[in-house]
Amino acid sequence: MIFVEMETVKLSQIVMKWFPDMMPFLKQNELNSLIVLRDGLGILEQDDAMEIIQFSICEHQSSAPLH
Repeated sequence: MIFVEMETVKLSQIVMKWFPDMMPFLKQNELNSLIVLRDGLGILEQDDAMEIIQFSICEHQSSAPLH
C-alpha cells in the first residue's frame, strides 16, 4: 500500500517558491486560491507549478462576469 500525503496550499505559496516575480501580476483572489497537491509542496516541480498557476488564472477568468 502506498501512502500519499496530500497538502493544501494557497496559490501564493507556489508562486513565491517558483515564480516570485509574478506576484504583482496576479489578483488577490487568484493568490488566495486553495490548491491541493497530491504529494505536497516539497516535491512540486517548476513545470508543474507553472501549469497550476496557468490553470488557476484560467479558472478565475472563466468565472469573471463579461463587460
